[in-house]
Amino acid sequence: MAAALPALALGAGLLVAAWRWLRGAARPGRGGSMRGKTVIITGANSGLGRAAAAELLRMRARVIMGCRDRARAERAAREIRAEVGERADGAGELVVRELDLASLRSVRAFCHRVLQEESRLDVLINNAGIFQCPYMKTEDGFEMQFGVNHLGHFLLTNLLLGLLKNSAPSRIVVVSSKLYKYGEINFEDLNSEISYNKSFCYSRSKLANILFARELARRLEGTGVTVNSLHPGIVRTNLGRHVNIPLLAKPLFNLVSWAFFKTPLEGAQTSIYLASSPDVEGVSGKYFGDCKEEELLPKAMDDLVARKLWDISEVMVGLLKKKLKSKRRPRKKHHKVYLLLIWKSLF
Repeated sequence: MAAALPALALGAGLLVAAWRWLRGAARPGRGGSMRGKTVIITGANSGLGRAAAAELLRMRARVIMGCRDRARAERAAREIRAEVGERADGAGELVVRELDLASLRSVRAFCHRVLQEESRLDVLINNAGIFQCPYMKTEDGFEMQFGVNHLGHFLLTNLLLGLLKNSAPSRIVVVSSKLYKYGEINFEDLNSEISYNKSFCYSRSKLANILFARELARRLEGTGVTVNSLHPGIVRTNLGRHVNIPLLAKPLFNLVSWAFFKTPLEGAQTSIYLASSPDVEGVSGKYFGDCKEEELLPKAMDDLVARKLWDISEVMVGLLKKKLKSKRRPRKKHHKVYLLLIWKSLF
C-alpha cells in the first residue's frame, strides 16, 4: 500500500493539472479592440485588477490604474508594460493615479483630476476591495469594509457619471462576490458600532455592491451607460491577507488553492468580458459569473432596500448636502429619517 502512494499522488497531480489546463482552455476569448477607449480600474496594482489592466492594455485601451499605494502601482505598471508593451503608435497606454477608497477626500481629488485631464471615460471597473479585516475605520469614520467596498466606490461612480454619460455608450462594471448570499443590510447598524463580524460585514458590503449596481442601472436607463455586477469566483490573490491560516495547515491550503482556485487572469475574465465584449452591448442591471448571466437571491433584487441604501449612502458620502446647496430646496421628509438612522449608527 505504501508503495502505491507515490503513484496515486502522481496520478492525482496529473488529473489536477489536466483539469486546470482544460479550465484555462475553456476561457472565453477577449472582446474586440479597445483602441481609443479609456478605462479606469480601481485596485489595479495586484490580483484581479492587475490582470484586467494587462489584458485591456493588450486590447489597446488607455488604462488608468487607481491605486492607494502609488509606489506599488508604479512598480506594477512597469511590470505590465514589460509583459505587454505599450504600442508605438500611441494606442494602448497605462497611467497611474493615486486613489485611496478609504478616504472620501482622496476619492474627490482623484475624480477632480480625471475630470480635468480626461476628455472621455468609456469603462469604469469598480474592482478594489478589502476582505475580512479586523475592525477598523476609514478616514471618515466608516467601518472599513463597508467604507471601501461600497461607499468609496459609490462616491467615485457618482462623481464620474457626467463624464461616463458624455462618453456613451459606456460601461460600469462592479466586482462583487458570491459571498453576498450571507450578508444582510442592517440599516440600524450600517457602521457596525453595535456588533462586528468580519465575515458578515464583508458579505454585507458585497450585497451592497449588487444593490448599488441594480439601482444605478435603473437610474441610468436611456442614457447609454450600462451597469452590471459580477462575482469572479474563488481566486488566488492577496485579498485574503487578513485571514489567519494555521502554520501547519498552510502547505495543504497552498496545494488546494493551486489546484482549485482560479488564477488572477482567470478570475478577471468576467470583468474583461463586461468591459469589452460586444455580446453585452446594451445589457444592464444584470449579475454575471464566468462570463454568463446568473440568478440572484431575492434579497439582492429588493428595489426598496436598494433605493433606501442609495439615499443613505448619498448622505454618508456628502452628496446629498451638495444637492441641497445647489437646488436650494428641501428634500423629502424620509431623508430626515435616514439621516437619524445614520447618526444612530455612527454614534
